[in-house]
Amino acid sequence: MPTTTTNFGWTVPSDTDLVKDGAAAIRTALGGPDTSFVDLKGGTTGQVLSKASNTDMDFTWTEQDDTTLSFNAQTGTTYTLVASDSAKLVTTSNASAVTVTIPPSVFSTGNQINVQSIGVGLTSFAAGAGVTITSTGATAAAPILRARYSACTIICTGSNTFTVIGDLS
Repeated sequence: MPTTTTNFGWTVPSDTDLVKDGAAAIRTALGGPDTSFVDLKGGTTGQVLSKASNTDMDFTWTEQDDTTLSFNAQTGTTYTLVASDSAKLVTTSNASAVTVTIPPSVFSTGNQINVQSIGVGLTSFAAGAGVTITSTGATAAAPILRARYSACTIICTGSNTFTVIGDLS
């Protein structure tokens, strides 16, 4: 009589099943894994398999986190962030003040953009139409990086809502 393992729910024939009805036992044994393995099929180059929930055998293919930080060097006096700035370090370098605008409807909750002022002109942040900025800066809705080489992280905390944390004045 076949028995079932507890790990995957596969039917495994006993030794006597193989002896008295070998063909049926092999069909049973090779019936395949249970359908919970269907998530393992697929994926593309660069993706990794990760847990989709706390449910056993619930996996999904996701993009691999890249630990290499990319840069976007800006040398003008104004710059509006773009979607590809997410997870990058945007550097601002100008002798005059620089204004970085956070636009609406570009970033998703959880996206983060790092900004560092490497020029002598101070970098300030402005909200695009419909954008809300919160920070510990002197002007909470329009923070300014404190000095040359100061840095901050802009975190999208909700639809068109951002928190700026870092070395602000």
